[in-house]
Amino acid sequence: QVQLVESGGGLVQTGGSLRLFCAASGRTFGMNVIAWFRQTPGKEREFVAAIRWTDSMIYTFYGDSVKGRFTVNSVDAQNTVSLQMNGLKPEDTAVYYCATGEHVPQYTVSKRDDYDYWGQGTQVTVSS
Repeated sequence: QVQLVESGGGLVQTGGSLRLFCAASGRTFGMNVIAWFRQTPGKEREFVAAIRWTDSMIYTFYGDSVKGRFTVNSVDAQNTVSLQMNGLKPEDTAVYYCATGEHVPQYTVSKRDDYDYWGQGTQVTVSS
């Protein structure tokens, strides 16, 4: 089992910034991808960003709506990941979840059904 805990959410004005963190614990050996998704009431969970480690490279992936504004980074080897969110907009308001899985395809990281473990989520609210 892998446990994921998100932190860093809050209330921010349009154009502001927030940094979210996802801390992984438990059976993290072999875990090589962590993704961020977000969800608002009545909508499906949306892919935001992901980071994947291989033996020699680190890859990052972003959803179209956040490219150029959000940055995903590894903070503590592969146990803590951050999501730096700049230029926030009211439409970024959502509960943000981090997730990981044992069988996520190497280059297709945006499908939520591929992820086995999820955090409890952290609320991000952007006021207009």
